[in-house]
Amino acid sequence: MKVSYFFAVGKPGAILRPEEVPAALPGEVVKFGEFELDCSRYQLLRAGRRIKLEKLPMELLILLLEKQGRLVTREEIVDRLWGPDVFVDTEHGINTAIRKIRNVLRDDPERPRFVQTVTGKGYRFVAPLNLITQQRESGNDNRTEAVPSGTTQTQTGLLVPRPMPQPHPRGRGLLRKAAMVLVGSIGITAILVGLNVRGLRQQIFAHAGEPRIHSLAVLPLENLSGDPAQEYFADGMTDELTTRLAQNQTLRVISRTSVMQYKKVHRPLADVARELGVDGILEGSVERSGNRIHLNAQLIYAPHERHLWAESYDRDLSDLAALQSELAQTIAREVGLTTTQSPPAARRIRPEAYDAYLLGRYYWFGGKAAKSREYFEKAIQLQPDYAAAHAGLADSYFFEVVSSPPKPELQETLKKGEQSLRQALALDDSDAHAHNTMAASSYFLGWDVRVGERESARAIELNPRDAEAHYVRSKILFGLRRDDEALREQRLSMELDPRLHPAGLGEALMFAREYDAAIAELRARAEVQPEDQDVHEALWKLYWQKKMYAESVRELATTYAPKSAAELQDAFRRGGAQGAAEWQLAHTKKLQAQMYVSPFDLAHAAARAGHKEETLRYLEQSCEEHVPWLVFIGNQPDLDLIRSEPRFQAIIRKLGLPSAM
Repeated sequence: MKVSYFFAVGKPGAILRPEEVPAALPGEVVKFGEFELDCSRYQLLRAGRRIKLEKLPMELLILLLEKQGRLVTREEIVDRLWGPDVFVDTEHGINTAIRKIRNVLRDDPERPRFVQTVTGKGYRFVAPLNLITQQRESGNDNRTEAVPSGTTQTQTGLLVPRPMPQPHPRGRGLLRKAAMVLVGSIGITAILVGLNVRGLRQQIFAHAGEPRIHSLAVLPLENLSGDPAQEYFADGMTDELTTRLAQNQTLRVISRTSVMQYKKVHRPLADVARELGVDGILEGSVERSGNRIHLNAQLIYAPHERHLWAESYDRDLSDLAALQSELAQTIAREVGLTTTQSPPAARRIRPEAYDAYLLGRYYWFGGKAAKSREYFEKAIQLQPDYAAAHAGLADSYFFEVVSSPPKPELQETLKKGEQSLRQALALDDSDAHAHNTMAASSYFLGWDVRVGERESARAIELNPRDAEAHYVRSKILFGLRRDDEALREQRLSMELDPRLHPAGLGEALMFAREYDAAIAELRARAEVQPEDQDVHEALWKLYWQKKMYAESVRELATTYAPKSAAELQDAFRRGGAQGAAEWQLAHTKKLQAQMYVSPFDLAHAAARAGHKEETLRYLEQSCEEHVPWLVFIGNQPDLDLIRSEPRFQAIIRKLGLPSAM
């Protein structure tokens, strides 16, 4: 279970600032097959009808056409689409862009008409091209064909890539000798296979093209029980396997948050792997009957959809913890990782307690924290020394504190959460998740800087591959004004799992006042995950800081109902940025009559409108209400106008944070 509930939820919307169309091909219009691409207009047509293609896939398609049959490496693509100085999950971004190009071109990757994958290298556009130059300067629409270098013009006027040069006769002799050596090696390989000399085979062929898995996604296990009520069990098993595999520090394992979107979505594994940016997929099924389970699992090298390993297990439910450890060790060996030591003996958990715990997690991830608490408590009643159940119970208490309007009884709820978490760590101090929850709760809820920093370091020490732990530590380090360290932690989090907190790096760059890099990062992220609310929330705030007010207002307007959006845009037309800021502040105040509105949100709205006194008053109210997000005030660009005020510095001191001057 993650602690992302400690951070604010964004708002929907996706209006991006248009980019300049790059100079592309010698001819402005390119014809291939039944398609026509007008590069200057960024317009793709099929049989005269316009086809929608997003910005990044369009730029990649233009790049492929520019090369006209030559290989385009992934490095060239990264440099063209993002540049060297902006971090984004480029592997995932490239794969998604290629998939979208193939979708609109109706291209089959197995039998490509247009885009050919060169495994491990990049891509090549293989269709004949017809390049046309439009002479618009003179007002003449006549078109002249341009024949680029590296192609041959056929009698029909099509351009086809020149054939690859054939090897020199002496080279062919060398190839024949190499073939003879290969035939001999095949014979040796057959002998080794017959003898099943696994270790020797691995040593000899470790660098001869054998698939190696460096990153892995555990797809949701399929529930084969025939009972929909058993979904919680399949999901729980998926989570447990993910957690145990992630403990291997040399393997990147994608989080549950990113993977669960593929539950009951039957798609080609190669596509799923490309979207998640992994080269390995673990999939399978689980069937439960009473206290017996049957588990099937298979490991697949996704780029070639090659099965590397498969196994079936029949176990008693009470042996489940041992089975999960065994399975994690087996998979680690199969992907070529070193398992230097056996895992510690797993505490034996009563089947009934484990069942209640899995139900608790199921309801927790479903957003039903109160319901999850019932089952965590039941698991603890059945087995008082169940550390994970105590940690789950703590999460449910903390969620109530974060998600509820301030009221006195929440202090008691907070104390119960802290007590449950301390109990979890007393039972199992090696639980990285529990230490990460302790870091987040201590810092954001308890405003205890010392404990928060210490516990976040401990969580990462226990599990350096946990993207959530790096994300939490980044937030804490920003509060401590250790911006360079904080930015490094957020980059690590994004590298480990870019879909966990898509806006994370953009927000971190905003905190570091690197606005241009932040906007570029979030635009790129919006191309990959256009549905993510946090990305668009961060974008409109960044546009505002860059004084790109028109773009900011357009983005912000998408977060409101149509009537309110129209009012916002009208206020901007009449009063510019100040008019828009005043409207937003007034609108936020109106909402107070209908629902709880955090004074921290009102402080930001007042700051954007330039009202210093009102901003300080709302911040002081936030301090009285113990609003968790107040620990970010040292980094918020909106609050720069009151940073030197003594009342602001007094709040900083009360929080135990370094001076924000």
